[in-house]
Amino acid sequence: MEKITSRTNPLLGHFKKLLRDRSYRRACGEYVGDGVKLLEEAIRWQAPLTAVLLTEDAVCPPLPQGVRRAVLPSDVMASVSPMKAPQGALFSLRQPDLRPPETLDGSRYLILDGLQDPGNVGTIWRTADAFGADGLLLTGHCADPLGWKAVRASMGAAFRLPVWEAEYDALLPLLERSGLPLYATALREDTVALQNADLSRCAVAIGSEGHGVSDRLLNACRETIKIPMEPQCESLNAATAAAVVLWEWYRGDAGQEPGRPAPSYRL
Repeated sequence: MEKITSRTNPLLGHFKKLLRDRSYRRACGEYVGDGVKLLEEAIRWQAPLTAVLLTEDAVCPPLPQGVRRAVLPSDVMASVSPMKAPQGALFSLRQPDLRPPETLDGSRYLILDGLQDPGNVGTIWRTADAFGADGLLLTGHCADPLGWKAVRASMGAAFRLPVWEAEYDALLPLLERSGLPLYATALREDTVALQNADLSRCAVAIGSEGHGVSDRLLNACRETIKIPMEPQCESLNAATAAAVVLWEWYRGDAGQEPGRPAPSYRL
């Protein structure tokens, strides 16, 4: 294991650019996660690690062969880490293919339309993983799912559940080829309550809090759905709305599929 003491070390410069520059991440085909706990998740799910930076007091789990590893003094780690209180580890991984497959063979997909907050993207990713979604599709210039904030908020879902990026012109034909009807959380004349919608196999679009679902997607929707709530409340945070939709999916499956265990309520 190499030891790095200089803040100008090229590997540290590489990590800094991966952390702050989306274009650089795409060009290098790498992204960054932080913290020993998230590193343990990456190892558990056999994520393609490329390099690991550790503070001298960090307890490092066994790393796969071929992964570059380096130890840093705490002050040097603080100069690289995006966290005010570094969590003992930074690690880089090979980027997954963000291009969607030719067809989507699963039953439920969540479309994130124009969500700019990477924390929301990561939280929805984590929730989608917990409630058995088959993948996330990002469109409308969403936040980078492979930025460190989104990866951190995913709590390991980034290593398990696929996420893809697609422009509207590619996304809508993909849904049609896949036989997936499109729904969206929005209000219009054909809006139905979430619990009354037929979501047995479909894609549901969640829009940004500022602008909602785009007209391009709304015009392609079979129906729009609403989440019942008290009249004094106009809307929900995008991550919360996604969680309610995903739970309704999951709850419905548990009641319809023979032999499927009832959902647990562990936080």
